[in-house]
Amino acid sequence: MPKYMIEREIPGAGKLTDEQLKAISQTSCGVLSKMGPQIQWVQSYVTTDKIYCVYIAPNKEMVLEHARQGGFPANNVTEVGTIIDPVTAG
Repeated sequence: MPKYMIEREIPGAGKLTDEQLKAISQTSCGVLSKMGPQIQWVQSYVTTDKIYCVYIAPNKEMVLEHARQGGFPANNVTEVGTIIDPVTAG
């Protein structure tokens, strides 16, 4: 199943409190449970003004629907073509 990188522009994201991040995570998980097992949240990376999320889904449209239902921005959704890491060098 395809993997997607979602770029969410959220000014001040790096200053969100643990409680705010928990609430965002709970909202996301609630939407995911309604949408079914085809879409999965892998993890997210919080930076100063953006959150980058990795999702597994059958298509980009499902990722965008998750964002719509959750009220999250999805400024850029890109399908991951290949994953490399230090093992790739070996």
